[in-house]
Amino acid sequence: MSSVLTNFWAQKRLIGMVHLGPLPGSPRDAGDFAGVLARAEADAKALVAGGVDAIMVENFFDAPFAKDSVPPHTLAALTRAALVVRDAAPELPLGINCLRNDAKGALAIAHIVGAQFVRVNVWVGAAVTDQGIIEGAAREGILYRKLLGAEHIQIFTDVFVKHAAQLGDGTQTIQDAAKDAVLRGMADALIVSGSATGSGTSPADVTAVAQAVPGTPVLIGSGFGLTTARELLDAGAAGAIVGSSLKVSTVDSPVDPEKVRALRAIMG
Repeated sequence: MSSVLTNFWAQKRLIGMVHLGPLPGSPRDAGDFAGVLARAEADAKALVAGGVDAIMVENFFDAPFAKDSVPPHTLAALTRAALVVRDAAPELPLGINCLRNDAKGALAIAHIVGAQFVRVNVWVGAAVTDQGIIEGAAREGILYRKLLGAEHIQIFTDVFVKHAAQLGDGTQTIQDAAKDAVLRGMADALIVSGSATGSGTSPADVTAVAQAVPGTPVLIGSGFGLTTARELLDAGAAGAIVGSSLKVSTVDSPVDPEKVRALRAIMG
C-alpha cells in the first residue's frame, strides 16, 4: 500500500474501525493480548470482506483513558496490533487513533507501521472530557510530524468531539472551530459526530462544517448507518468512520461483513 492517500477523496469513503480489546496494562486488561490480536485480525479481515475503503485502529477498550500521553506499554501494544491489522489488509490505507488525545503517539506509530493517517480528538481549543480538561494538540502534532519527516501522514481531527463539552463562553460555533482546525491548525480532514459513541450526527452540523472549510473532507464520526447514511452524505460528508453499526450486535461484538457490505452499497 502506498504511504500517500493519492486521490483518496475522489469518491465517498467508508473507514471501518478495529476496536482493540483492553491492551496490556490498561484498567480492563485480562492478560490475553494474544486474544486481542487475534480479534483485531479477524475484524480487519471482515472489514476487507465487506468492502471498506480504509481501516482505523484504536485502543477503544482501554477506558478510562490516559489524557494526552499514553504509557510506553500502550504505544508498544498499539503498534503491534496495527502491524497485525496492516498484514491482514495490506492493500488498504491504515489509520491510528491513540486515545484519548496522544497526537504524537499516534503519529509515531503511523510512521513506523506505514499508516496513512491519524485521528486526533482535540486538535484546537480545549474540551472538558471524562479525562478532565484536554487542550488542543495542533502545534505539537504538526511540529512532530515535520520532525519525523512524515508530512505524507494525514491528520484527521474532530470538531466539537463527542464525549466532551467545549471549554469557553459558549459563543464559538462549530464553523469557527472548523476554520480554526484547518486554517490555523493545519488539519487535513475534519470529523463531525454526535454526543457519544453511536449517537446520531446532525446533518446541519455537517453542512455547516463543510461550508466553513470548502475543499477539506468532512467525515461522520458517529451514528452512520443504513438509515442515516444517505442524508449525512447529502449534507456534505465525504465519508464516515464507522464502528458500532458494523458489529454483529453490541459494540464489543465482532464485525459483521454483511453489515459492512450493505452500508458500502448505500454509499455507492
